[in-house]
Amino acid sequence: MPDIDVVVLSRLQFAFTISFHIIFPALTIGISGFLVLVEALWLRTGEEAWKRLYQFWVRIFALSFGMGVVSGIVLSYQFGTNWAEFSRIVGPVLGPLMAYEVLTAFFMEAGFLGIMLFGWDKVGPKLHFLATSLVGAGTTVSAFWIIAANSWMQTPQGAHMEGDHFVPDSWLAIIFNPSFPYRLSHMVAGAYLSSALVIAGVSAIYLLAGRHTVLARKSYSIAMWAILVLAPLQIFLGDQHGLDVLEHQPVKVAAMEANWDRQAGAPIIFFAIPDAEKETNHFEISIPGGASLILTHSLHGVVPGLKDVPKEDRPPVGIVFWSFRVMVALGLSFLLLAGWGAVARLRGALDSDKWLMRFSALLTPFGLVAILSGWYVAEVGRQPFTVYGLLRTKDSISPVVDAGAVTTSLTIFLIVYGGLFGAYLYYVIKMIRIGPRPFEPGADGSGSEAPGAIQGARPGLVLPPEEAARESAP
Repeated sequence: MPDIDVVVLSRLQFAFTISFHIIFPALTIGISGFLVLVEALWLRTGEEAWKRLYQFWVRIFALSFGMGVVSGIVLSYQFGTNWAEFSRIVGPVLGPLMAYEVLTAFFMEAGFLGIMLFGWDKVGPKLHFLATSLVGAGTTVSAFWIIAANSWMQTPQGAHMEGDHFVPDSWLAIIFNPSFPYRLSHMVAGAYLSSALVIAGVSAIYLLAGRHTVLARKSYSIAMWAILVLAPLQIFLGDQHGLDVLEHQPVKVAAMEANWDRQAGAPIIFFAIPDAEKETNHFEISIPGGASLILTHSLHGVVPGLKDVPKEDRPPVGIVFWSFRVMVALGLSFLLLAGWGAVARLRGALDSDKWLMRFSALLTPFGLVAILSGWYVAEVGRQPFTVYGLLRTKDSISPVVDAGAVTTSLTIFLIVYGGLFGAYLYYVIKMIRIGPRPFEPGADGSGSEAPGAIQGARPGLVLPPEEAARESAP
């Protein structure tokens, strides 16, 4: 049926573009926080190493920020092309939230980004630090408004249908809807955790290669402290979020667990191939009572089933089921890294345990994979609704868009975004290969700086000649 084809194709197109986009805001949120910390340490200690570390990571931040802005603009256009009915119906609610995001967060970021990137020699250190802090705050404020809008689509309240569109009743109720606190904390913590994994991975690569070791030790230590805090925190926040989803979106939970029948003592399923047609699971490997224990904190708690609602009201089970398991498996691997790093730190071997550093390097991109997996659970699990329980996806599509037009635009997106992402990876890898700027002998103005002395550093911070040679190597 052509209508179904248009809906599916439009969903695929939006899913692809949002998946591409969400990577970059996640990185900018986390890396901006890291930059604020590093610049604060530079202001407090005066060690040039902190400044060099800042100047290295701010380049990756700037590139990621630019990619996020460009890919985000495309999403806005899709609301008017593929999802015109959605925009018309929910515009009175979501339109102001998007405007608040632009007026607060984006203006804050764009207004101070230039000072952050190019103001080192033009403004004082404290003003530059203020700019960095405001840009960092702007990234989190942006997440606040975006998650508020998306959470309202998940757990709508504070508005009612009047005729053929929503009308706001209470902006506080709209913004602080039931799922908003859990989703905001889970997303921001995930952004910081994924960025910490990237910083730890790049630092581990430098340490394993014996390059830029002074800076790599510092950034690796900070990143591993962050992972130690954030990995268990993210699991706790995920558990709290799951309890909220159980209350407000029980069918999504049933899809996450591939649980077909409402039951007490529902098993936790490690592996299965869900069969939506036959309403069963094939090749299931499970532990009795596990899902009830996790979701209700009781072995005999009742877990909802997919059969609680008609087939047409169920989300695609396979995608939600497997995305959830990928996210959980990666979360446990991050917890393993955090624990391993803590033990290594206690033994004084944090930056000498090569297997730990190899594991860190391996996990470099997987924080972002975990974010994408969680996003698929949230968004696909909301189907077949755009506004949960109130507006169906098939009623949100633009009436004049045909399957051929969506297919053409999706193909173009695949080609253009593939090229953009390839270029992004090329320049990020090139930046990493070049690394931070080398130590400059005599940069303190004495003209006779000892080999390996860090520019502007406090007395006594001198590298052995052989390590200084490695630090200066490209």
